[in-house]
Amino acid sequence: MPTATARHILVSSEAECLQLKAEIEAGAEFADVARQHSLCPSRAQGGDLGTFTQGQMVKEFDDIVFSGEINKVLGPVRTQFGYHLIEITKRW
Repeated sequence: MPTATARHILVSSEAECLQLKAEIEAGAEFADVARQHSLCPSRAQGGDLGTFTQGQMVKEFDDIVFSGEINKVLGPVRTQFGYHLIEITKRW
């Protein structure tokens, strides 16, 4: 079964998501931005979600993680929880 590791930042608005993405693309550290802004408990680990298999996350999140480019900040991705920036760190 396909497996991945990823980290993410969860916020409540698309505008905030886009702003944070711009900060990361300008050189801010993903983990630092996650610790400061993410609404998810994973913020304590810099947004790190650990290892998970395909089908464990909500569909919109899963679709990106198992098809998107590795080591690139992807998003905003809207789910029932809010807006995510996602960085896939490994997939196998």
